[in-house]
Amino acid sequence: MPLPSEIPVRYNEDDAGYVTMRPVVKQVFRLEELVDMVVSVVGKDPSRVQQIFRTGTVLYHGYHYWWDSLDAGLPEIDSLLAHFPEDDPLRVFDASRMTTVLLESGGGTQRNMFEIEAKEASEKRLLGKTSPWQVLRSFAIASHPRYEKYSYSRHADLFRLTIPFEQGQQLLASLLAAAPNSLRHRWSVLRPPAALTFVVPR
Repeated sequence: MPLPSEIPVRYNEDDAGYVTMRPVVKQVFRLEELVDMVVSVVGKDPSRVQQIFRTGTVLYHGYHYWWDSLDAGLPEIDSLLAHFPEDDPLRVFDASRMTTVLLESGGGTQRNMFEIEAKEASEKRLLGKTSPWQVLRSFAIASHPRYEKYSYSRHADLFRLTIPFEQGQQLLASLLAAAPNSLRHRWSVLRPPAALTFVVPR
């Protein structure tokens, strides 16, 4: 029996395993919407998508979604996943198309990730000649980041770059120098990044 074109879904905010009193919201998802949400969580993995369809539950962006079990064979799952992109290691990095940069500092349990988006970082400080985003873009072009993978949750290719501590210090100093007051205040708690990930939508 083929999967239905529309699936009744219930969801509420996830409280990390605690009993929640938050209201349950009901919504009808198109099959394509449900597939996209599941792939954003587990990637383009037919077996895992099939398993989640059968268990009827997934955590996504801080919400717990659940639905009646959906039984589908792997051939049907494969056909649903066919239009999703694959990793493309030969893809050339294009700094003009990147929309987000992830700054990674620390390591292990102390690993921190800070996200900078083009929209907020394109603002210049008063009488400034360059914006923080221009700093990041110039740094990316000069550094030639390597292709890492395609991110299904971001619908984008990821390019990664590891840098030494001194270079991270210099980059952070340049970002703070170019940032308007509102951003400089927010970014004052940042530590020099040890790695950067550049997000380029496909």
